[in-house]
Amino acid sequence: MIVDSHCHLSSPEIYADLDNIIKRAHEAGVDAFLNAGAKFDEFDLQLEICKRFQNVWCATGVHPHDAVDYQHISADDVLKNTHHDKVIAIGECGLDYFYDFAPKDVQIKVFSQMIKAAQQSGLPLIVHTRQADEDTITLITDAYRQKPFRGVIHCYSSSFKLAQEMLKIGFYISVSGIMTFKNSEDLRQSLQKIPLERLLVETDTPYLAPIPMRGQTNEPSLIVYTLRMLSELRGLDFKKISDITSKNFFDLFDKARIIT
Repeated sequence: MIVDSHCHLSSPEIYADLDNIIKRAHEAGVDAFLNAGAKFDEFDLQLEICKRFQNVWCATGVHPHDAVDYQHISADDVLKNTHHDKVIAIGECGLDYFYDFAPKDVQIKVFSQMIKAAQQSGLPLIVHTRQADEDTITLITDAYRQKPFRGVIHCYSSSFKLAQEMLKIGFYISVSGIMTFKNSEDLRQSLQKIPLERLLVETDTPYLAPIPMRGQTNEPSLIVYTLRMLSELRGLDFKKISDITSKNFFDLFDKARIIT
């Protein structure tokens, strides 16, 4: 089994051809999908997709790029969306100081509410962080000391320090097509040190298509290229690394249940 642990099936270019995209994914051996949240008001569309396709689950949250639009959101607002069987996580959410589409204080305010929602619901937190390692570490670890919660650093491309600090509190690290890029040698070196039992794989569809498809619209079927490089990096065969990362997915997102 292969699981795409983070994709955006609700994005317009993917949703417009979703039947064919899911078909190609199944043909490539991808059997399960987590449709991550970004814009909070897309939740109804996310649920519609979950109902159309077996083994598609979703998360609810606010991407840091959209923090200004939801700066008054509360943990209680998010929790209202968590009672459906197919909602298995909070996110994606976090901090992005690279694009800086929202003021840092607003991003932190919204992210803090997402963390509270994870603490109160018991659902894992899906964390986006870019050029914001120190604030990400501080916010998560300070909150964790108050009330433990689970989560994953999605699309990991940050410092090894971030990975180390997150692993200490039981977080998972998710690998995307970025690891296949020529300029990602430092990332590949870090990924050699991540415990296998803490690794997930993702596409972040429609973004970050792996080599040799870089520059094209990404989709879940292309996760096989990332898995192949990860299998080579860790010295395991393709099926073994697929099985490990799939098991890790269901260990973390334990609300997910495969339908056969």
